[in-house]
Amino acid sequence: MKTKYLIIGAGPTGLGAANRLRELGMEEFIILERNNYAGGLATSFKDDAGFTWDIGGHVVFSHYDYFDNLMDSLLGDERLEHQRESWVRSNSTWVPYPFQNNIRHLPPEARWECVKGLLPGHRNEETPTNFAEWFDHIFGAGIAKHFMQPYNFKVWATPPELMQFNWIGERVSVVDLKKVLKNIILEQDDVAWGPNNTFKFPLYGGTGEIFRRLGERLKDRTEFGQSVVAIDPDAKKVTTDSGLTIEYEVLLNTAPVDILAGKWLSNRDAALIDAAGDLTHNSVYVGGVGLDIRDESERNSRCWMYYPESDSPFYRVTNFHNYSPNNVARPGEQLAFMCESSFSEHKPEKVDELMDRTIEGLVNTDMMDPARVKDICTKWEIAVDYGYPVPTLKRDGALRTIQPRLEEKDIYSRGRFGGWKYEVSNMDHSVMQGVEWVERMLKGTPETTYSWE
Repeated sequence: MKTKYLIIGAGPTGLGAANRLRELGMEEFIILERNNYAGGLATSFKDDAGFTWDIGGHVVFSHYDYFDNLMDSLLGDERLEHQRESWVRSNSTWVPYPFQNNIRHLPPEARWECVKGLLPGHRNEETPTNFAEWFDHIFGAGIAKHFMQPYNFKVWATPPELMQFNWIGERVSVVDLKKVLKNIILEQDDVAWGPNNTFKFPLYGGTGEIFRRLGERLKDRTEFGQSVVAIDPDAKKVTTDSGLTIEYEVLLNTAPVDILAGKWLSNRDAALIDAAGDLTHNSVYVGGVGLDIRDESERNSRCWMYYPESDSPFYRVTNFHNYSPNNVARPGEQLAFMCESSFSEHKPEKVDELMDRTIEGLVNTDMMDPARVKDICTKWEIAVDYGYPVPTLKRDGALRTIQPRLEEKDIYSRGRFGGWKYEVSNMDHSVMQGVEWVERMLKGTPETTYSWE
């Protein structure tokens, strides 16, 4: 089998690229997908009880007109728009997100620790060299202690001392002492910050419905159930575990680039293998817990909640029943808590015990009354090896070693794990990495979303 453009992976980046190729009149492409469905980490699943679950808390918001138009063509009016309402569980109470702007909700002693850390002379004035030092430099010791340090270890499963902070950009609200004090004294909240303060969600089928529909457009060019095992960049051949061999002219990889550079390439050398070894990821367990609503007090308006403390294994819980009423089997009559926990060599977890610990955590954090445990009507779980690409101190150097050497051989690696840049791995970023790669190949237009330099 031969093709001009070969795409590894039918996730958001691979599908975005293939769709753009077709839009521009290029039909010489093939997608290889290891699963028997499209979507990758943006896939949704329906359990035996009729509940729909995502692989984590995906929401649709965008920085791009192209992506917005694509969503219009795929979903039309079959989507809902929400005003984000998110909270942090800290010191056995609820603090509106972003935490640092709303510390007035904390108990007095914790509130004072956070304010004290912001006062002149209390923050570390030296230029930070890692993420942990950045906490103290920007937020002070109190906010670092009560939220930033424990939460970030919980989500990344990597010590913040091993992470850089240059990736942050619009993802973390910095802090303004004057605003913090004003909010405390006037007893007002500051909750509208961030690029996802409003977001959209499919009316049916979860996030995966977006990519199911996009994948349907491209199924005639997709080979499902094909896991790549080897790439010969000199002969320009890819081989799968079923023995399928495809010759290509240009390759777009959206699978984890550490696997490509460290295992699949036939002529990899020590430098590539070492660089691949410098890329770090966490793993993520998603536990879905469903139950019937007992009374109206259980139906709240929150979208998702963050959990920095140790009384629960999860770092985030999404009220998935609020994203769409159709995410539960009986709309309006059931609750769906979607809970995410991370694990790694730095933060090991016994995955087979995480569902029980998840339920305990829901009770411990007042998400569920202890008497309701017996009323749980469904439990759904999935553990994914590659959850988030971690922006470690070694990441950028590794990418500067890997990416130019791949591109010299007409191999381009893009997407959440193909490009390994967490800061440009939202859903819209991921699709646009594929789109912009195509426009570079066919029209010579520079890519703007992704850069390894």
